[in-house]
Amino acid sequence: MLFDWIGYAVIGVIVIMFFASAIRIFREYERGVVFTLGRFSRVCGPGFVIIIPVVQQVVRTDLRMFVEDVPSQDVISRDNVSVKVNAVIYYRIIDPQRAIINVENYTSATSQLAQTTLRSVLGKHELDEMLAERDKLNADIQEILDRQTDNWGIKVSNVEIKHVDIDESMIRAIAKQAEAERVRRAKIINAEGEQQAAQKLAEAGEILAKQPNAMQLRFFGAVHDIAGDKSSTIVFPLPIELMKALEGMTKKPDGDGPKDG
Repeated sequence: MLFDWIGYAVIGVIVIMFFASAIRIFREYERGVVFTLGRFSRVCGPGFVIIIPVVQQVVRTDLRMFVEDVPSQDVISRDNVSVKVNAVIYYRIIDPQRAIINVENYTSATSQLAQTTLRSVLGKHELDEMLAERDKLNADIQEILDRQTDNWGIKVSNVEIKHVDIDESMIRAIAKQAEAERVRRAKIINAEGEQQAAQKLAEAGEILAKQPNAMQLRFFGAVHDIAGDKSSTIVFPLPIELMKALEGMTKKPDGDGPKDG
């Protein structure tokens, strides 16, 4: 009788161990890739799943978004400037079967691919483009990564370049270039102001030439401005029309000269 109870206990323990090893609980964001005798059979989850011990094995995968920090990469731009660039990529598994079967370690593979792609893409652009067109570069890198990781069942949703570290000497050169650019713009603005002022003065001269009385008004305005000046030097403007009138009065007619006998 005692041996019967021991046999029942052993059988019960075996049954409990069987069910304990056979039962799997997968969370909502988890999936299981099931292999039966080494061959792929199905993708299971989420929820309650029964796995036959010894005969079947299951590999868990996480469907949540992964964030991978790409280490700093030494990049030589197209204009031969050495920079250090690091980035961050966001990706997730969309096909657990391909992520487990087609690549040994999808996390390491994606990270290494991101590093090589970052160097190759940025090496085709100049330094100014790296600094000013990050959105375009991010989109180019993301497109290349997404296309190459599609066979792994991975979707790269976003790539962001975080830092572009430049040598100290190059920073000084960029500062000099920016200063020269500001000086150039200031000169252009000054020249454009002179051009507009000259154009307005020419238009004003044409208007005053059509109305001689307007010059008298300008004359009175100039006298008024001088009267309000506190300096000891007084400049008295003389209208050009008055000078012409005086010049005409001093000239003698051609017939008034002495005649030869």
